[in-house]
Amino acid sequence: MFLVPLHGLGGAKDLPIPLALAVTGATAALVVSFCVLALAWRTPRYQEVRPGRRAPAALARVVDSAAFEWTLRVVGLLFAAYVTWALIWGPDLVNNPALGTFYVLVWVGLVPASLLFGRVVRVFSPVRTINLLLAKVTGGDPAVGLTTYPARLGYWPAAVGLLAYVWQELVDPQSAFLGTVRVWLAAYLAVMLVGAAVFGDEWFERADPFEVYSNLLSKLSFWGREGDRLVLRSPLANLATVAPLPGLVAVVAVLFGSTAFDSYKDTIPWQQFVIDVGLAPTFTNTVALLVFCLLVGGTFTAAAMSTGVETTGPHAVRRSELPNLLAHSVIPIVVGYMTAHYLSYLVEQGQVTLMQLSDPMVRGDNLLGTANWSVNYWLSFHPSLLAVVKVLAVIAGHVVGVVAAHDRALRLLPARHHITGQIGMLVVMVAYTATGLYLLMGGF
Repeated sequence: MFLVPLHGLGGAKDLPIPLALAVTGATAALVVSFCVLALAWRTPRYQEVRPGRRAPAALARVVDSAAFEWTLRVVGLLFAAYVTWALIWGPDLVNNPALGTFYVLVWVGLVPASLLFGRVVRVFSPVRTINLLLAKVTGGDPAVGLTTYPARLGYWPAAVGLLAYVWQELVDPQSAFLGTVRVWLAAYLAVMLVGAAVFGDEWFERADPFEVYSNLLSKLSFWGREGDRLVLRSPLANLATVAPLPGLVAVVAVLFGSTAFDSYKDTIPWQQFVIDVGLAPTFTNTVALLVFCLLVGGTFTAAAMSTGVETTGPHAVRRSELPNLLAHSVIPIVVGYMTAHYLSYLVEQGQVTLMQLSDPMVRGDNLLGTANWSVNYWLSFHPSLLAVVKVLAVIAGHVVGVVAAHDRALRLLPARHHITGQIGMLVVMVAYTATGLYLLMGGF
């Protein structure tokens, strides 16, 4: 079997995109941004939640049925148990499928899964199912905890959890060993179950890093909910429904900042700096990861607060509220850049992980019938096409983000600031896109 290093064991690596393509992409992003600012609509289109189209009746009946819900729950629980078998009793080798599942299928695979199917973690989450079963055994209600979840916490616990995950993946020198993954997942399970006991199911929606991650990505899907009804809605309309809770900026800053750091940490300039600085690499990389996330969060906060809103009167908006009100517009940029950075890695290393899942004990088994598959490296063998796809993904994310920010700004801004009030956000979004393209060039 041909083995490729896992992301936690070396990172996603493709040939750098050509300079001319990067410059073209940055120019296109800049032009489109100014076109949106100057020529797009002048009244908000997506800020009022409008009724979505009903999903086909047959599909809605299946998706909303208890049998379907429990089928997905059981599938999620059985898959988690299968991977746990490999995690605890399997050998500590690079081809143990627990590593590929943790670093590839769960983290990177959540992007396409959530875009295509919506809130996948919510329905498959083994932690939610375990909590539900514990509640049934004890006669409790999983939706009700010992106390109410504090509104001021918002998404902050999820931001901390996401930071802990990306540190484990990108910085921890032991990330390729099962021991650290076991400890991370044991801590995650304990925190989630204790939090759910205290705060009820709302804890998962606000604090579970994987569920929050998936739920935010799902806002760019066509699936939505109106009460208990399944509906179809445009991604921009869905995106506008992201709740502007405390900690939302921190979540998107960790997602975007960590992906940018992953692009930069293996470049020659950074590797040379780590050697020259003379400190422990783990410490240096930890500081760098935090700096990348803080730069994203800080620049976005400054740009959002520069928006020319009315701070007095009937339509007053406090400047401190603006970053969370506009943070939903960074989600498409995150998706575009993650797609560009991880596409070939997901396709190719994902195939390797599916093969490894047939042999959880790494002894030559073929339990799932996938062990004899071969990896298709078609994307890597077409670097020019891959480079174009990367640039298009970054530009598409940028355009959707600019449109989302523009539409929200029209609701927040007084008419006299409809153009000038958006300049700060436009500048920072162009900067994010240009930086992403620069890093895809190899960071040189």
